[in-house]
Amino acid sequence: MEVGADNSKMPSDERDYALKPLDFKAIAERSAEAEAQRPTWSGRLDFILASVGYAVGLGNVWRFPYLCYSSGGGAFMIPYLTMVILCGIPLLYMEFAIGQYSRLGPVHAFAKICPLFKGVGLATVVISFVFSTYYNVLMSWALFYLFNSFKAVLPWTSCNNTWNAVGNCSSGFPGNNTHLQSASQQFFDHRLLEKTSGIEEAGGLRWELFGYLFISWVIVYLCIFKGVKSTGKVVYFTAVFPYFILFALLINNVQLPGAKNGILYFVTPVWSKLFEVKVWVHAAAQVFNSIGIAFGSMISMASYNKFNNNILRDVLIVSFTNSFTSILAGFVIFSAIGYMAHVHNLPVDNIATDGPGLVFVVYPEVLSTMPFYQLWAPLFFFMLLCLGLDSQFATVEVAITFIKDEFGPVVLRFLKREELLTLAVCIVCFILGLPHVTKGGIYVFQLMDHYTAVVSLVFLAFFEVVAVCWIFGVPRISLMIERMQGKTPNIYFRLCWLLLCPMLVLIILISSIAQYTPAHYGKYKYPLWAEWVGWGVSLVSIVWIPLGAIQEMYNNKGSFLEVISTKVVDPQTNTLPLGVTE
Repeated sequence: MEVGADNSKMPSDERDYALKPLDFKAIAERSAEAEAQRPTWSGRLDFILASVGYAVGLGNVWRFPYLCYSSGGGAFMIPYLTMVILCGIPLLYMEFAIGQYSRLGPVHAFAKICPLFKGVGLATVVISFVFSTYYNVLMSWALFYLFNSFKAVLPWTSCNNTWNAVGNCSSGFPGNNTHLQSASQQFFDHRLLEKTSGIEEAGGLRWELFGYLFISWVIVYLCIFKGVKSTGKVVYFTAVFPYFILFALLINNVQLPGAKNGILYFVTPVWSKLFEVKVWVHAAAQVFNSIGIAFGSMISMASYNKFNNNILRDVLIVSFTNSFTSILAGFVIFSAIGYMAHVHNLPVDNIATDGPGLVFVVYPEVLSTMPFYQLWAPLFFFMLLCLGLDSQFATVEVAITFIKDEFGPVVLRFLKREELLTLAVCIVCFILGLPHVTKGGIYVFQLMDHYTAVVSLVFLAFFEVVAVCWIFGVPRISLMIERMQGKTPNIYFRLCWLLLCPMLVLIILISSIAQYTPAHYGKYKYPLWAEWVGWGVSLVSIVWIPLGAIQEMYNNKGSFLEVISTKVVDPQTNTLPLGVTE
């Protein structure tokens, strides 16, 4: 029912569930009891830095700059910032509110706020768990490059190595000579990956990468094994350090010849692009994926906040920092690419690319030609490591939070200590990540990333927004926030939740379906059986949404409309069934 409705004519048993006048003293007492049972961040800055570290990841460095220049340059800022305001900030505010109010992970929070879509919560856990199994592979690549960057001569600068195919190797960028590969590309393909011809040929483990993947998981475990208490301290370094490197690289890069041309290529507006629908869809998708909506990580991290923490302030800080970092990274990357184009006398668009190829092929080549490359190369790859670790902490924490919320007493009776639970999760993720460090692992990685981070996430995000904004309802979200903050959200947030956010996510979903293309890696096309495996990976997370709805309707006997209107999403039984109740 609506906030402020007249409850006096209700039967007494229904009035028990209705919204009552707020007793903030009682709320504060109950929230204090809840906080005593659940650990909290040591300070407000811990949560902010952890959230910033999660939102600001490798995608800010390798995805946004390329997307910006290919979608209208400086003109892309208009759709991008519009989507930040209309979609990113309101949805992040919504997730923070759910986590902080319920003091539960995404599974139990969604089971309480919208039982019909309780599968959405479980789906967020599954997608985060799958994501964490392969995302750490990028950290193993960063470690590989980091250790190789300490050599007197950077190994990706020359064609005179045992792994080079000398006949088609170029010590610089080959430009339009399509039969040639750069030495940096061959280092990535033949030294780092020892890449096979396709996913059909696994080729056995790359033992070097196996070792680096193991080290990556050891680092992750040591940073999170004490829960938010240890993570909250680590992010003071991992979330802040990359900015020192980005600014240092920017100052260095803008002094290089050709840097101006690269920056102009990045920011010069192409106003005609604003009339293309796909540019606006790309902007919305970038905001959505970058902030990390629908992964469950923001809900999990917010669940460790104190009840009255100012989440609106945190939302604005995280959103602004995320967008600022993307733009800053664009200047860093394109000033370097402009310099590289100048050195090799090539157009900028012959060098610009996106994805892992930008940071593991193009930028290493750029670093090798810079003055004092012995300093910049290790710092750059250490920065990548920090950016990736922040995001990895948050995704692993989603699975750990779910296990503690659902099976806590049972698991702790068996494992005795929470540190062992964290260790068990890390070991399982490490084992599931091994296919990615085989010689054919790059094909597995690309397949998993396409069907997890592209296909599954969009479906999941749509159902999350529908469950919270339309079924649970904007009045209840507003009341949750009023109880925590002392005032209701303004009309801007209520309008976004009610209309704009669901519509934008629906447009992204429809566009993703209409523009769907099968996964590919460069010119390699996956066989049909691999495509089916990819769809199976997508279904592993998505399937929990219909299964949860079917179970809820089965448990609440009655006609379909009855179940939908009263027993599953009835306002009287689902008004505020969360951590702090009247």
